[in-house]
Amino acid sequence: MSLSELHFDNADKLNQAFSNRIVELLRTSLEQKGKASLVVSGGRTPIGLFNALSNQELDWSNVTITLADERWVNEDHSDSNANLVKSHLLVNKAASATFVSLKTAGDNPYSEESAVASQLELVAQPFTVTILGMGEDGHTASLFPCSEELSKGTDLNNQASCLAVTPTTAPHKRMSLTLSAIVQSENVFLHLTGENKKIVLHEALADANQPKPIVSVVNNADVTLYWAP
Repeated sequence: MSLSELHFDNADKLNQAFSNRIVELLRTSLEQKGKASLVVSGGRTPIGLFNALSNQELDWSNVTITLADERWVNEDHSDSNANLVKSHLLVNKAASATFVSLKTAGDNPYSEESAVASQLELVAQPFTVTILGMGEDGHTASLFPCSEELSKGTDLNNQASCLAVTPTTAPHKRMSLTLSAIVQSENVFLHLTGENKKIVLHEALADANQPKPIVSVVNNADVTLYWAP
């Protein structure tokens, strides 16, 4: 498929333009279908975007929000993506949106895959907007190059919406959307900041011998990159 790129002078300009685009797509879905869905990623990068989105005018009560991946920790843990979303996105005007977690009360994510898949059925699919991040190893969502589950997670014949993952280069077991679920989204975006992340992305795309998970996304979906230094 393809990668198109939008570059901005700084994160503030990116966040405003990106939030405007996301809301435009969500609003169109609401007008056409009466509902919309938004998949977001965790980490520090999207906090400013979340704040911008939370102040946008939209019928948030008919928008369902979920995550591209979640660390298997309690919601009050500092590494919880759900905690991040609830603190920075599900506030202000977006407080009425519905949040669907990728976490259950179970101790082991591997035994909870079907339960999380059932939770995801509450999210309007195909996802209206999916926003991905990327690590410096080329991972996206929790599809890590180092994990034993990578081949299963990036197999497009695997129609499961999610899978449990144990990365060897990052803490915590995880629950991640599969590549199949990601690329079926109506709109896929990659949100990066910093020169190094852009270099990693372009090097990954240029290296056919060692494909990274992010390359699997770009190869199977039309992806728009929003980037700022």
